[in-house]
This record gives sequence, C-alpha cells and structure tokens, in this order.
Amino acid sequence: MLSMAGPCERRCNTMLTCRSSCTGRRPFNSSTRSTSRSVHSRSFCPWTRKSNGFDFNSRSSPPAYSPAHPLNGVSQPADMASVSAQAQATSPAQSVPLQRGIVKMVLSGCAIIVRGQPRGGPPPERQINLSNIRAGAMARRAAQSQPDAKDTPDEPWAFQAREFLRKKLIGKEVCFNVEIKTALGREYGMVYLGRDTTGENLAESLVNEGLATVRREGIRGNNPDQVRLCEMEDQSKASRKGMWSEGGGAHTIRDMKYVIENPRHFVDAMHQKPVNAIIEHVRDGSVVRALLLPDHYLVTIMLSGVKCPSFKREPDGLETPEAYAAEAKFFTESRLLQRDVQIIMESCPNQIILGTIMHPNGNITELLLKEGFARCVDWSMAVYTGGAEQLRAAEKSAKERRVRIWKDYVAPTANIDLKDRQFVAKVMQVINADAIVVKMNSGENKTVHLSSIRPPRIEGEEKNKDKDKRFRPLYDIPYMFEAREFMRKKLIGKKVNVTVDYIRAATGAGETTPAFSERTCATVSIGGINIAEALVSKGLATIIRYRQDDDQRSSHYDELLAAEARAIKNGKGLHSKKEVPIHRVADISGETQKAKQFLPFLQRAGRSEAVVEYVFSGSRLKLYMPKETCLITFLLAGIDCPRGSRNTPGGVQTADPFSNDALVFTRDLVLQREVEVEVESMDKAGNFIGWLHIEGVNLSVALVESALSKVHFTAERSSYYKTLVTAEEPCRERKEKVWANYEEKPVEEVVQMKEEKERVANYKAAYVTEISDSMHFYAQDVETGAQLESLMETMRAEIAAQPPVEGSHAPVGETSASPRSPTENGTEPGWRRWSPRRKSMCSTSTTETERWSPRSVWPPCPPPSAPESCRRRLRNTPSPSSRSLRMTTSGRRWWTAWCVTSRTRSAC
Repeated sequence: MLSMAGPCERRCNTMLTCRSSCTGRRPFNSSTRSTSRSVHSRSFCPWTRKSNGFDFNSRSSPPAYSPAHPLNGVSQPADMASVSAQAQATSPAQSVPLQRGIVKMVLSGCAIIVRGQPRGGPPPERQINLSNIRAGAMARRAAQSQPDAKDTPDEPWAFQAREFLRKKLIGKEVCFNVEIKTALGREYGMVYLGRDTTGENLAESLVNEGLATVRREGIRGNNPDQVRLCEMEDQSKASRKGMWSEGGGAHTIRDMKYVIENPRHFVDAMHQKPVNAIIEHVRDGSVVRALLLPDHYLVTIMLSGVKCPSFKREPDGLETPEAYAAEAKFFTESRLLQRDVQIIMESCPNQIILGTIMHPNGNITELLLKEGFARCVDWSMAVYTGGAEQLRAAEKSAKERRVRIWKDYVAPTANIDLKDRQFVAKVMQVINADAIVVKMNSGENKTVHLSSIRPPRIEGEEKNKDKDKRFRPLYDIPYMFEAREFMRKKLIGKKVNVTVDYIRAATGAGETTPAFSERTCATVSIGGINIAEALVSKGLATIIRYRQDDDQRSSHYDELLAAEARAIKNGKGLHSKKEVPIHRVADISGETQKAKQFLPFLQRAGRSEAVVEYVFSGSRLKLYMPKETCLITFLLAGIDCPRGSRNTPGGVQTADPFSNDALVFTRDLVLQREVEVEVESMDKAGNFIGWLHIEGVNLSVALVESALSKVHFTAERSSYYKTLVTAEEPCRERKEKVWANYEEKPVEEVVQMKEEKERVANYKAAYVTEISDSMHFYAQDVETGAQLESLMETMRAEIAAQPPVEGSHAPVGETSASPRSPTENGTEPGWRRWSPRRKSMCSTSTTETERWSPRSVWPPCPPPSAPESCRRRLRNTPSPSSRSLRMTTSGRRWWTAWCVTSRTRSAC
C-alpha cells in the first residue's frame, strides 16, 4: 500500500511520532501514545520566550499547560486537536482552515512532524507531507530480523534537503493547511514558516534551491501555487542548483556507519573531546541516538550519571511507560531532538557508550535531575565530566521541592531533630572497623556506624575453617586489625564532626543473617577528612551497593566509590594480590602457666608499651602487648577499688558502691589508648599486677584522687606510696564517694620509739692479710699501703744503721721480749719480757697461738708447724735485715706469708 508520495511517506497510519520509514526508527503506535499521555496536575518543564524555544537554566516554576503559556516563544497557537481528524479529501476550490503547530522533527525534505500545545502531558503530534513536491529518500538501515536485507543508502541530495528544513524549522512555529487526507490517514498540505501564509513557503524554498522536484503529473492549471512551483523548478534547472548541478549528486550520498566494531576503542580514541553531532532520536529521557559529524556514525548515547523512567515492552509488543517516562522523553525531545549539539563520550562499559550532551543553552543531564525527571545512578556517575557533586546537588534540589518522581519522597533524616542530625562529639571507642562510640555534650554515649561501608569479613570456605578454634574477629579476619588500628590512632580521644545520613531500622534474624538493632549511620570527619573515605582508599573497607531507589546511603557516596576505584587500581589492602597479614596473638588471660613464663620478661622490661583493649572494672583491664604480641589481664597495684557485680557459685554478688563510677572513670581515661605498664607480680589466677601510666598520669593515683579507690597496704613497698597517701588524705577529709561513711579512729598515745638511724656504710679498699678461727680477719688499707712501705723502709734503714742496745728502752705500758731456750728453768720455750714497772726481765709461758698473735713482737719462736729451714732461719736471725739466707721452696712460701703477717703486726 504505497501512496503516490515519496519514500518518506511510506508509513502506517498508526505511526504518530518521529519515526520515518527512511530513518529506520521503530514504530510508536497509537495505543502507546494514548497510554503515555497520562494527565498530571503539574507541568514538567519551564518555558520562556526565546527564539530557539528554551532556556535550559531557567529556575522559575514551570507553568501549567495552557494557551496562555506559549511554546517556543510563540503566542497562543491553535491547538491541532481542535481540527477534525476525520476531514476528508478536499478540493482546491474549497476553503482550507489554517492550523498552527511547533515543528518537532524533520523526517526528510518533504515530511515533517508537527506537535501541538502540551496540556498536562506530552502534546499530540501530526505528520505533514508537503504537497506537490518530492525530495530524496533518506538512508535506511536494514531490519535486524531480516539477515539477507541490505541497508538502503541516501538518495542524492536527500540529506541536504533534510538539513535545509531542519535548520529552518526545528522548534519553530509553522502554519499549515491540509489539502489532501488519504484513506490511510496521510495528510498533505502547504506549510508556511510563521503564523500565517505570508511566511516562507517551504515547498517553494526547496524547489528553488534544487533540493526537491515537482510532481507534474497531478498539477492542475487553475492552481496558481502549483504553476508557481513548476516555474521555480525550471529556474532552478537553468541555474543548475542542487540536484540539477553537474555530477549527478553522488558526492552528497553519506557513508553511514551503523555498527562500531570496537566501541571501547572508539570511545578511547575520542579522548573525551567534544564531538559535533545531531540528535536523531530520543528513546527515553536519558537515552538518545546521535549522528556524529562529519564521519556519520550513528550511535546510541546514554547520559552519564542519570537514568530517566523508561518504557517497558510487554509480551504483546506494546510498550508500557513508567511514571513520568513520557514526560521525561518529551522534556528531552523538546530540547535536543534534531538540534546541533556536542557530545563528550566518557566511557564504554558493556558496549554502552556513556556521554554528556552539551547544548549552547545548558546541560540536559543536570536539568533532568533538577526538574525531577531523572535520578542519579551510581555505576556511571564516576565518569561524568562535570563531577558527581553537580548531579547530587541537582537531585537534592528536586527532592527538597518534591517534584515529579520525588513527589512522595521522604528524607531519611526527616524524623530526626535538626540538632541531632549534625553534632560534634568525642570518640571514646572504636568497634571493629565500621563503628565508633562517641560521647555527646550531654555526657551520653552513642554508637555511630559509618555510612555505606562494610568492614573486612570472611566469606566462603574460610568462614567454616577451624570451627573448634575460638574465633576472634579482630585478629582472625584479614585486615580487620589494621582497619581498627587505623581508626583508633586517628580518632580515639579526639572530637569529630558527625553528620547523620540515615537510621537503619532493626531487623530480625533470618536463616543466614543475624538480627541487627537500630543503627545510626553517619559521615564522620575530622580535620576535613572523611574517615570512611580514608578507610576505603587504603583498601581497609568496601562499599555497600544499593538498589537504585534506595536513598539510605552516605551523603558522600560518590566520593566513596571513587576512593574504592583508586584502591582497586593501586591494589591496596583487601584488593591486594599479596598474602594477607596474619596476627598470632596469644591470649594468656587466666592461664597461669603461660603467665608465669611471661612474668620474668615483663618484670625485666620495666615500663612496657601496651594498648587497653577492654576495661572490666575500675582496676581490672585487658591489655594488648605489641612487643610480646599477647593479651594479658592487668590489675592496678596499690589500691582497693570498688568491685562491680559478678557471678559467684552462691549467686550474683551485688556491686560495691561507686563501682560503676570507677568503671566509667577508667574507661573514659584509658580505653583503647596507648599506655605504659610496670609489672611487679602476678596473682594465683595468672593476672599481672602493676602500675599503669597514661600521658604521665598514674592511673592508681588518679583513682585515689577522684575518691574512687583507697590505698591498699601493699603499696607501702612501692615508690608511689607517698604519692598515693598524699592524694588520699584530701578525699578522706572531705568524705567523698568511697570515704562517705568513713569515721576516724580515736587517737591512741603512742610511745615514740627512738628511730634507729640507718647505718651508712663507708666502703674502702683493703688487702686481707690474715683470717682467724673466730671469724675475724686482718687487713691493710690499700690507700695507705704506699706510705706504709715507705715508712718501713726508712725504719729498716735506720735500725740497720744504729741497732739499739737490747733492753735499753721500753715505753710505759709496753714490754720488750726475747726468746728463751726450752731448757731454761726447765720450762717450755717461751719469752723473756722486760717489765717497765718491775724494772727487770720476767719469764712468761705462751702458747703457740699467743706467740703468733698481733701482740707478739719480733723475733718469735717458730712454731713446730714451720718448715725446718724457717725454724733455723728464725732462731739464728737477729734482725729482719738478714733474711736473705737460702731456704727450701716450702720454707720460702712460709717465709713470705710470715713477712706479710709481721707487717700487719707492726702496723697494729
């Protein structure tokens, strides 16, 4: 069923939109059109008076669809719906009513699509074929369902004719009359540029430029318009314009390229530079088909970072539009269809070309978001050249105004007070690697989870490995310890800015998932650094992927995605191909035998570095020792701290007063902080006892100063005892907390004992010369040894020079003695002594021990134990100067020892 019109007019009467048979576009039937034109109470695009029809950057509220608000700067065109669609073919003699509309699309050099005034939705459309002329058919791609079919190329001068009309008409108001309407619904008429027939006649312009031919077979001589067309064609032939020029027009046939072999390589070759293009078709609000110039590539472009509602094809072939799909499509068509634009091709994932379409009047991507026709998509936002922040800001604006697809939108934080959405708090604890405990200004502790990130975890076979082994997530999950340490060192004890993004409701336990309580998820930053982003960039956490309609996500979700992409590219942390780090940490808490092995090392180490992992009570903590890579239970020495409630064989024992206060005090001061410990001893349960210091503060002293502990008597042996007592006295006097019920004992008279002064030892170097049987010894002062030797030498020299007369001098209180023979008076060998008081010699009997005592004087009688050579030597030696006689080796040894002893006796 072909009409006498050209190939551009071969179409079914149900085709009502821009899908010319010569362009290869898929049909859009009338039932689809009627479904898509759903009526909405709110308009969907702002209109302003512009020559080109639209102001992309308009921020004014969109007006309702009515003739009072003209389209494309044209005031009150007649609605085509007012014209009867059932008009029959009319003769030239009859008066033809004049109609107006906006040119939506130019199908070819002799066919256009005209739309009417939008009212509550996309407007009606009509295809108008120019009467009495014929232009060349546009190139057409073969149907994919027919493998043997071939693509149809352009006819000569067909593209130039189409371009001639496109540049004149797109977005402009035209007036037309329908001269002929066939039984199949095709309409033929005259089209004038402007509001009335005084405007440019398009058919005459085409013929005059040599871009169309006149159908002379049906021309009537009494029709002046037809006669004028024939005259203009003859003039064009004479002037050799357009298709009448020499050469036949082969150079005007385009080399159309419908298929790109390697789209990724094609996109990369463009280097994200703007490419001139014409938008040939709009599939939906965010997907278009563009003709790239000058190489004539026909490609499908998806807008980066956004997605509009689309049309779903049903099994029966009909298309069902999603909410606002038709409106979004019209919004894009009215601004881009068959306009000259520039396209930046940004990426090509899965053979889909992502790009940004730049129009002189603005960016359609951001405008779609701002007007509520599209939503951001995470997987393509990263490649958007304008930056994800611009898209998020535009989407946020639409959400706040609740326009179009966001009309029922409720913000995740809508039920949260403004003061609770953003606050400053102090970090008290880091829980694994995705949550922290902060202390509010009110003193309340609150758990905050980092938005949109997932900490390291074990999956698959590793999760079921070593079931009998006690599972410790912090040390057994790869990179969990590194992530926790990163957050601990960055945040603990510091103030951070918390911005609540959403609150996740509590969930019940499933077959494979545990139950979760309500969670407050927020963005935590310190010094302008997003902690979640820093974690992800180091490969210590991953990003949670959400459904497209799930708005419960981080307010900086795009930055998190970009950080994860960098971590994957650089192979950091969880994305590294290296072996995962293993932390072998021995937990010796409560294991007495292991604790005994560690005790000597910890005692000798003095002050050791540690990290407080947990606080059981005010004086009982669990420490991680980095150097020893072990966990120990540590008890504070020197204090008696209130104990909390605990389970005992007899039942639950109630807590002591102020035990919770002591727990909170210790936890706030040292939990997850780096401290120094001095281990002194260990109890029978394997718990280490000692002193803990944090930033120069002794925790035991701090507890006593806060009246949360008392000094224990065991502290008396410590060097910190005086400090503890000094800290305790003011609290006891004020009767604070643990001293609230304290009563002083009556003072008893105490007899002051004379305190014995501690003996101060004055050590001197000495040379031991003799040891007696009664545990006494004799020694010479080493310091005066040189003086003594000098003195002895002087005395020996003087005595040798002037030997004294025997018995000539004896000072008072002293006696002189000389040996007597054994046979004298029949007595034993002994001494004859001179007594100064008696003025005479007296005999005395001495034992061998007495003869060799320090009181003896020279020369003694040698004892029987002395060697014979020495005995003979002593008997016959009148003075020490003649000790050079020869003697045996044993005698020489004995003589040396005796000489040393004699010096000692002389010194005494």
